Amino acid sequence: MSTQTIKNLSLSLMAMLLTFSCSRSSDNEGVKSESTVLTTVTHKNIHAPQSGGQGQPVSGEFTKFSFSANAVVTNDQWDVAFRGTSIVINGGTAIGLANEPTRTGNASVSMVSSTLDALKAIPAASTFKQDAANTYAIPTGSGNGWYNYNPTNHMISPVPGKIFVVKTHDGKYVKFEIISFYKDAPASPDPLTMPSNYYSLRFVMTSQSSGF
Repeated sequence: MSTQTIKNLSLSLMAMLLTFSCSRSSDNEGVKSESTVLTTVTHKNIHAPQSGGQGQPVSGEFTKFSFSANAVVTNDQWDVAFRGTSIVINGGTAIGLANEPTRTGNASVSMVSSTLDALKAIPAASTFKQDAANTYAIPTGSGNGWYNYNPTNHMISPVPGKIFVVKTHDGKYVKFEIISFYKDAPASPDPLTMPSNYYSLRFVMTSQSSGF
């Protein structure tokens, strides 16, 4: 075999190795990029019944929800909890409600006027709030809270453009919106015939403090 032939083979081998290395590098970059894509999750029918109301004392257990588990939970690993139109978070101190869940985490929440898709930045730390005595971090009541109440047909409708950013009990960030208060989240609910106290949420979760 001539010296020139050996040189040609060596150059060909080096080119093949370089091509393979670049291909592997490109593949790894693709996997890394894809892993950062965030998923929008819809969770329907978080049942939040209550006893009393309409001038009577309100009671009943809160339904606890974990964003990390994407599930209703009965343990201490919860982020938000629902009862009727009231929402509490797993951070701060007791509000002073009957059957209020014990707070074991340090969750907090910031309310933003936006849309779920448009909101990309984590709000300033100073805007995050926790529950406290006689104070909801997520206000309740028509107009001032997360919903509007129509006294004519008794419809409870989530306020459009109200997004909640939660720092969860395990240190992640979640942005969520309430899309319905009626079972199965119908587009046009009839509040006189359809079961209520069923929350449906859309949310996006990230472990990055840089944003969504």
